[in-house]
Amino acid sequence: MQKCDMQIIVDFVKKTFGSSDFVPLHEPKFIGNEKKYLNDCIDTTFVSSVGKYVDEFEQNLAKITGAKFAVATVNGTSALHAALKLAGVGRGDEVITQPLTFIATCNAISYLGASPVFVDVDIDTFGMSHTALSEFLSKNCVVSGGICKNKTTGKIIKACVPMHTFGHPCKVAEIKEICDKWHIALVEDAAESLGSFYQGKHTGTFGKIGAFSFNGNKIVTSGGGGAIVTNDEELAKMAKFITTTAKVPHPYEYTHSMVGFNYRMPNLNAALLVAQLENLDKFLASKRELAMIYNEFFSNLGIKFITEPQNSRSNYWLMAILFDDANLRDEFLKFANANGVMSRPIWRLMNELEIFANAQKGSLKNAKFLEQRVVNIPSSARV
Repeated sequence: MQKCDMQIIVDFVKKTFGSSDFVPLHEPKFIGNEKKYLNDCIDTTFVSSVGKYVDEFEQNLAKITGAKFAVATVNGTSALHAALKLAGVGRGDEVITQPLTFIATCNAISYLGASPVFVDVDIDTFGMSHTALSEFLSKNCVVSGGICKNKTTGKIIKACVPMHTFGHPCKVAEIKEICDKWHIALVEDAAESLGSFYQGKHTGTFGKIGAFSFNGNKIVTSGGGGAIVTNDEELAKMAKFITTTAKVPHPYEYTHSMVGFNYRMPNLNAALLVAQLENLDKFLASKRELAMIYNEFFSNLGIKFITEPQNSRSNYWLMAILFDDANLRDEFLKFANANGVMSRPIWRLMNELEIFANAQKGSLKNAKFLEQRVVNIPSSARV
């Protein structure tokens, strides 16, 4: 690829977004009742974690995902932290996840005193490979008394956390089958995948529990926010309990029966989300249209645009292209950002960070290949 080809891409992106200046990677869109609902919170003084919008958001999210229960949290990391605790993860345990993920996944594991174990991803989904998971477990683990133990470390593997990267569903049904066989709790990191489906079922609802994020750059946002979804009523009750400081219900007394977290979403944030969810279908349709435009454009340039995997419907949260040559990828990143089109590389692999360098891992060749060649390009909904 020559500089002239890079300029063609930059010009096309700017034209697509109707900008002659700077095109951000992903910006929120507020086109509905956001101000109305926020003003209602202020006028009624219900701005903290008590208020009608928290309940309404939880009901709406459950309906959208098909989960029986949803519990709002202050951000996606807190949702995943609480979800892992509810799944039984504790100090000294291990949690299998993928190296190609945002740091929040491994942070949530570490908060509980557990350690991540890394298995490879699939090239077509960017998410955890069920084949790599099965191979790792068969080689390194044994089930005894309904508990999965790592023969190498002697530790218990309590959970498995696949991530639906950029909104593209991983092969989560196959992963669920493997987790059930090995007596491992499946906790989905669905932070990026609201509106994405695998085999007709919404992401985040395959396992014991799932976690979503509504950060400022997500497909819908509350500025900062997250949620836990589950079909288990007792888990849902406990999720709400531990995320509200484990306060025993009482009209005026303060009694706490266990160590809890101050993770509940404020009514202000929930109000923003209720308004955002009213336009989720518009956002999804716009992003799908953008993906089709990008796919046609990049195919004519001989550059691979990442499309939704087989048996999936993706929300196309972040659009991505894949370069054959890692050096060319780096050149494009410099050129695009210098010329007003925000682009970024995929995250650095978690096992390459100093804090997780000693974590056990399988072969990570696919993850390494993608880390060196993927670029995220502007992906905002055009509404």
